[in-house]
Amino acid sequence: MRSFSIQNFGCRANQAEAFAWTEALEARGLRFEDDWARSDLVLVNSCTLTARADRDVRRFVRKVCRERPGAHLVLTGCWAEAGRPRLADLPQVLAVVPNAQKDRLSETILSLMGEAGTGRGETKTDRPGAAAFRARAPLKVQDGCDDRCSFCIVPSVRGRSVSLAPADVVARVRDLAGRGFREVVLTGVHLSSYGDDLTPPGSFGGLLREVEAVKGLGRVRLSSLDPRRMDAGLRAQVAGNPKICQHFHLSLQHASPRVLREMGRAGGPDLYRAILEDLRSRSPEASLGADVIVGFPGETEEDFALLKGFLGDSPLTYLHVFSYSPRAGTPAAARAQVPERVRKERSLALRRLSAEKSLAFRAGFAGRALDAVVIRKGRNGAGRETADGAEGADGAGEPVGARKAPGAEGSTGAELLTGNYFKVLVPSCAAPEREIVRVRIDRVLERSTEGVVIGAGKEGAE
Repeated sequence: MRSFSIQNFGCRANQAEAFAWTEALEARGLRFEDDWARSDLVLVNSCTLTARADRDVRRFVRKVCRERPGAHLVLTGCWAEAGRPRLADLPQVLAVVPNAQKDRLSETILSLMGEAGTGRGETKTDRPGAAAFRARAPLKVQDGCDDRCSFCIVPSVRGRSVSLAPADVVARVRDLAGRGFREVVLTGVHLSSYGDDLTPPGSFGGLLREVEAVKGLGRVRLSSLDPRRMDAGLRAQVAGNPKICQHFHLSLQHASPRVLREMGRAGGPDLYRAILEDLRSRSPEASLGADVIVGFPGETEEDFALLKGFLGDSPLTYLHVFSYSPRAGTPAAARAQVPERVRKERSLALRRLSAEKSLAFRAGFAGRALDAVVIRKGRNGAGRETADGAEGADGAGEPVGARKAPGAEGSTGAELLTGNYFKVLVPSCAAPEREIVRVRIDRVLERSTEGVVIGAGKEGAE
């Protein structure tokens, strides 16, 4: 049986795509291999959000060519989209698949490998690939973006916003719940614009109401939301909702009105403050996160001080900090740049602030019990799961299915993820991956949280 592996870079939408491709290829008779060095085909789902993301993808492609000369490469994703003409001629590259053809990628791979496929779309819960690499099920319900932020290349490589029909989303969620996934993560490139392109137009809130009604579903987690689209009605719908994980991540980007205008983004500190305080008031235990860009062209010391002060005074519990990275073809790339040294200093300052906020937030739960999904077993709870993207990392890649965490063979430890988004390491856990359990928080450290499983979890999120 021919084998394949997937190396995933970048956003949650990419991770959801990789999940779907793995299921489709396995159902057609290919074997998932979690070690790319042993696979016949290496599928690279790339990212071009930052220069670091570009560099990480290039390094990996070169590594495969150097260390696995017999393997075929299929490149897709935003980095591949931006560089298609030059990539197709690289040695070992079987194909460069445009983003617009990602929905047919599994068929393309089968054709290229000369495989007719032996499966007929079976949905067994014990298939090794999809089940092994994801204890939570990511589901992409939207792609593309109609906004034109001056720093962002994504609209030019992902295209306009396109939404999956509500009936198709519900059918997929029902299938995932029926196969034992207790947490489904709804993802999109610009998730908040879901439904704008449908006829008649829909809304993200309307989709959520349909998804919540699916029987057997434990809980729904939301990926990044645009604060400009998070009106009072949506906030009231999700904050405090037992079926929605109380974890809300907002793409704030900055708090200086001047910088936001230069970014081409509406909003400002007053609006952001009102949204965050409303979410905190409605859901006191919610984790509140934000994407933040430092070193945007023209960002002054005053702009940065305003940003840092806003973040420090806000109820945010963690930050994803990105140093501005010029993207060719975007308006901001042609402007005078903030020196790299200054960007790094500002980034480090906000990462330290994020660590302080995270520790203070988690410390408030010491001695308390929370529901958590089992995301990894047998590794003493160490390591990381990347379903939500690496915090503060600019497109770092990791093989789908990778089990990088150290730990003794046969360890009974596990890593859990609470509904309000912090990982808990436990010394033992009888429940299988994907299941929701009750965990008591015993110890909170700067870089980790420890606890013990005390029973079964509830049907919904905390």
